[in-house]
Amino acid sequence: MQWEQLLSLKRQGDTSKRLRKEQDDTRLGFEVDYDRIIFSAAFRSLQDKTQVIPLSKTDFVHNRLTHSLEVSVVGRSLGRLVGKQIIAKYPHLQEVHGYQANDFGAIVAAAALSHDIGNPPFGHSGEKAIGEYFKTGNGLQYKDQLTEKQWQDLIDFEGNANGFSVLAASREGIEGGLRISYATLGAFMKYPKESLPKKPTQKICDKKYGFFQQDKEFFAEVANDLGLISNKSGNDIGFERHPLAYLVEAADDICYTIIDFEDGINLGWISEEYALEYLIKLVKNGIDTKKYNELLTKEDRISYLRALAIGSLINDAVAVFMDNEKAILAGEFPFALMDKSQYKAQMNDIIQISIKNVYQSKEVIQKEVMGYKIINNLLDSFCTAYNKKENGTASNYDELLLKLLPERFQFQKENLYDRLLHICHFVSLLTDGKALELYKTIQANK
Repeated sequence: MQWEQLLSLKRQGDTSKRLRKEQDDTRLGFEVDYDRIIFSAAFRSLQDKTQVIPLSKTDFVHNRLTHSLEVSVVGRSLGRLVGKQIIAKYPHLQEVHGYQANDFGAIVAAAALSHDIGNPPFGHSGEKAIGEYFKTGNGLQYKDQLTEKQWQDLIDFEGNANGFSVLAASREGIEGGLRISYATLGAFMKYPKESLPKKPTQKICDKKYGFFQQDKEFFAEVANDLGLISNKSGNDIGFERHPLAYLVEAADDICYTIIDFEDGINLGWISEEYALEYLIKLVKNGIDTKKYNELLTKEDRISYLRALAIGSLINDAVAVFMDNEKAILAGEFPFALMDKSQYKAQMNDIIQISIKNVYQSKEVIQKEVMGYKIINNLLDSFCTAYNKKENGTASNYDELLLKLLPERFQFQKENLYDRLLHICHFVSLLTDGKALELYKTIQANK
């Protein structure tokens, strides 16, 4: 892969390539991506979507919005630091094409900002709840009417693929299309493959899938324009990762490892002593012991350690990326950056504590159970009514139910797969609170 091609400013609908050197420096092309994502309805909904603690009203617990903003900040730092070294290594990128280190930062920041934009309400259990409605719930009735790949999209519903659909959609009724640059879309695409075939490999890019069948054509267009390396087999589409996708993933890995741990401590679910014991291993070379001992509150002490820990992990991720840049460009680096971090063992220790004390806490499990019930009910209610209307068998109640859909979701789809995915999109873009409100409304009418 070639950096000058990977840094494409082309956008959906463009008939020719856009060049960095033609851009107005007061509003860099890639910074427009960030702005468009910030102002999108899908991004705003993240303020009421679960990060770890569903429906939490606690001031210091992160939601998807604050998590995404923090990941974007870390991503910008990663991108700029890598960009500075890439420009030094390949000076023609700046001298001939006009790229700067800040461009790398802007791309990674925008992709990181949107990395959770397709996640359903109630956290990762929301993804599982959508999949299980089709796999074991009433949605199973549709299986024989769909292709194998269409069915896999539904039973293995994937927030990353849904996010690509939100960012890239030019179809009426989703977001109207944000017209994000191909470079940012490429950095967003952590899993550039279809839902099938499932690949029994250890390659990080094969862990999940990155697009629905309805977005297949545009996904391939973006990947080919960027010059991503194809690893397709037969009629199946698959590519090696865009190099900057590794930085987006690293930013997310760094933030959820440290921030979820911090949330657990601030909630009192993890002892403060654990913070010193585990975070000190990440920051021992940079900690100012005198300053640390002068901090009066638990929140301030944890915040100080968290900032130092994130800084250590950022520098380490940049070193791993640059050490393996040649292999990454060749599509021959099958790992996440943090899997090769010198701090991998320490990060795993922190994650294990978070799993035990936070992710598997009674409060979190209770809210996830409620999320399953809410999502199952919404999918069943709206899929049933939507398909009855298309088949001409809708009751008055079905018609009333469909009027609860936002205007951009009220048009009909002829194809069953498109109809089902349309309702999945609708449910996935709900906030936790709105999903609960709709559920109560529907239940009150039963």
